[in-house]
Amino acid sequence: MDENCYIEPIYKNAVSNEELRKADSALLAIWGMGCPNCATRVRNSLLSLEGVYGVDVYLNMAMAEVSYDGRKITAQGLVEAVARAGNDGRHEYRAQLIAT
Repeated sequence: MDENCYIEPIYKNAVSNEELRKADSALLAIWGMGCPNCATRVRNSLLSLEGVYGVDVYLNMAMAEVSYDGRKITAQGLVEAVARAGNDGRHEYRAQLIAT
């Protein structure tokens, strides 16, 4: 693994059970992830969005599950965040909404 590929995971403060119960969820198919650092890069990009509560990225299945507040971010905004995760010129990611 190239040391220039390493990325530190980000974390968000926990949200209340009430917020999680009301959260929308999205399942995204993701293309372009080749290693655990790619999965972390995609996860970080999604978690950095206002209104995203949690993200689980499954590298082997090329998918991500996202819990979010649909009043603050749209499913299309999630797809766009995945594409932005590859803005370093070395990585390129794409996502498609599979289910909400």
